[in-house]
Amino acid sequence: MLQCSTGVYITLLATFSKPTLFTFNPGIVIATHEGSVIRSTLDNIQTPQISTLVVQLAARGKSVVRDLDPEDELTFLRIRSKKHEIMVAETKQYLLIVIQNPHEL
Repeated sequence: MLQCSTGVYITLLATFSKPTLFTFNPGIVIATHEGSVIRSTLDNIQTPQISTLVVQLAARGKSVVRDLDPEDELTFLRIRSKKHEIMVAETKQYLLIVIQNPHEL
């Protein structure tokens, strides 16, 4: 079994246990590291859901990468489920969040 920190596990559990999260459409969200949305192609309900959860998950992932190697940093995160794929590209100022249906590729 894959080992992960408690914080990452709790974030994943909270993310995947919300039934409304995975009723979203494919789209793009650009957000700050604090979760403020700059641009989005999603609706006004889905945008804050996605930005809040993904910003938290990216922060946890960043922490795990630093714990593994203090000289390394997280630049890209990809999560794929049966229904959706979430890709997160991180820069110093922004997060680019892309949501797609892997079956439509």
